[in-house]
Amino acid sequence: MEGKPPAPKRPAQTEREARLAAALRDNLRRRKAQARARTAPPAVGEAPPAVDEAPPAVGGAAPNPAEEAG
Repeated sequence: MEGKPPAPKRPAQTEREARLAAALRDNLRRRKAQARARTAPPAVGEAPPAVDEAPPAVGGAAPNPAEEAG
């Protein structure tokens, strides 16, 4: 069996691939910027993030304040 050469790509397919490649690049840039923002020290005059806040509840409903008061 002889392999046939691949058919030339249609213009619509190459346009789609170019759009997808551009979207991937933009997504990568955005994710890198978000990662840099998370690791960057706070700017001068900016309050540091609150540490004493309770973490969100995992796997359950939020506590009912009415039940705790009784």
